Amino acid sequence: MERMKEEKERFLAYIDQLNTGSKHTHQAYERDIDDFMTFLQQEGIDSFDDVDRIVVMNYIADLRMRMGQMGQLKNTSIARKLSSLRSLYRYLNEYIGMKENPFLYVKSPKISRRIPEFLFYDEMETFLSGFDLNDPVGLRNRAMFEIMYACGLRVSEVVALQIEDIDFNDSILHITGKGDKQRIVPFYDLAKELLIRYLNEVRIQWMGSEKHRIVFINQRGKGLTSRGVQYLMQRQADALAMPIHIHPHMFRHSFATHLLDNGADLRLVQELLGHSSLSTTQIYVHVSQNRLKQVYQQAHPRAKHHQ
Repeated sequence: MERMKEEKERFLAYIDQLNTGSKHTHQAYERDIDDFMTFLQQEGIDSFDDVDRIVVMNYIADLRMRMGQMGQLKNTSIARKLSSLRSLYRYLNEYIGMKENPFLYVKSPKISRRIPEFLFYDEMETFLSGFDLNDPVGLRNRAMFEIMYACGLRVSEVVALQIEDIDFNDSILHITGKGDKQRIVPFYDLAKELLIRYLNEVRIQWMGSEKHRIVFINQRGKGLTSRGVQYLMQRQADALAMPIHIHPHMFRHSFATHLLDNGADLRLVQELLGHSSLSTTQIYVHVSQNRLKQVYQQAHPRAKHHQ
């Protein structure tokens, strides 16, 4: 078991180098490998070398019988664990000289791609126009949610936004996204007006003796948290009696869906979202097609007549 722990630590150090020290990636791999090692211990196996295809199949069967907080483990969780272990064994093959990879030909369970949740344009309009712009908190919230929708920001990106990331001359944001990837996204005039108003009327008052450059702050001059933004978003939806659970990623989904609905090129939307793979962006095309079919069924007289 000591040797397994040592090999695990070497693999995690290797992963840290690949991902430039991403804490979340490190923790995810460590959780998955620790889980597998616990299973091996229960099976009386104390070396990664002694794992064969039968052991792997038994492990998958064990995962399928497990219950998580939300019931049985989902295919996505099982697939992630298998992917982590496949990577571990690739490393052991390449750098430690282990000959076998028992995970090599094990298929991950099929994952059905979830259609992203988004707001229709009139719902977005209702949400954004519901803030009192004469109230400092209302003005901050409206400016923040407007820029999230204007630029398709992740909640982590909006809370990390700095004053120097905003180019008011050209109306563009410089965003540092996942994996420190940089992208630029334009914003429209209304978002610009609201941002300028918020910075000049509200932020300057709330900063007090604080010296940081974070754009969106609370009344004590501290930066907002992702959880805080989520709370403010749902509170607004509840105040407007909107019959849906709203979360920050819905604004990013809405941004992409509305652009595609209005004729934007898929590769342009990929660039604006900062997706490294076009296939990640393509899921929004399915949303648009579904909308298209829905509108067609409701609007075409022959389609309505024969429903």
